[in-house]
Order: sequence, then structure tokens, then C-alpha cells
Amino acid sequence: MTQETAITGQNFIGAKLALFLGDSLVTILRDDTPGIPWPGRLDLPGGGREGQESPQDCVLRETREELGLTVGLHELRWGQRFIGSAGPVWFFAAHLHETRAHDVVFGNEGQGWSLMTPAAYLADPLAIPHFQDRLRLYLRSM
Repeated sequence: MTQETAITGQNFIGAKLALFLGDSLVTILRDDTPGIPWPGRLDLPGGGREGQESPQDCVLRETREELGLTVGLHELRWGQRFIGSAGPVWFFAAHLHETRAHDVVFGNEGQGWSLMTPAAYLADPLAIPHFQDRLRLYLRSM
């Protein structure tokens, strides 16, 4: 990996999105299936990279697949690269109007979706801890 690759974000394995609809955060209750990471926990939209897609393309595609929502590239307000347990990952934040909740068509991954206040997600013992940390970092940057 070259320094330029690390800076441009091309070396990564996946991306997640703190997606706000109005003042609420979109969460996904993961399947409670043994063998998957974080079963039965509160997740955020996103997932693994496909092909040579960019971090932004990855997170926007995953959001479409999981929630049926099209988020525009211009709607990504914040993004940062992290080193996760399996390798480099990206974490983004986007804010859409609260009425976009009516456009959600939940996909086939997870048990369901819900809206929570950011404070409720940060305090929930079912939330994935490293996503809580990344959300805190984003909220402090606002």
C-alpha cells in the first residue's frame, strides 16, 4: 500500500453511515444468527466493499440495499477512515429530511429498522461499541 492509496481511501474493506432523518438516527437490528459479527445488536447502514468502488460508493450502495434509500454523494457531511479489527474502514454521516422515513423499504438483512435519538443509541447496551465511539466523534465535530 502506498501513502497515496491510504490518503485517497482506496485501501479499505467496508463503510458505515450514521444516517439522520431529521434529528433521529437510523438503526438496524442485526439478525440474531450465530456466526455473524454482532448478532442481535443495533447496527448502522453499510457493509463490505464490492470490487473497486470508492468508500462513498460503497456506503451509498449499502444504504440503498438495506433501506431502499438513495442518499446523494452531496448529502455526505462527514467521513473518516479508521482501522478496524479486520482492516481499514470508513465511517460517514449524512442528514436527510425526516419525511424520508416514509421512503424506507427495508431489505433482507436484519430483523428491522428504527429511528432513535443519537443519545439513545449512545446509551443503548445493544449498540455496537465502536460505532458508538465513531458517532460520538462525529457529533463532537459538528
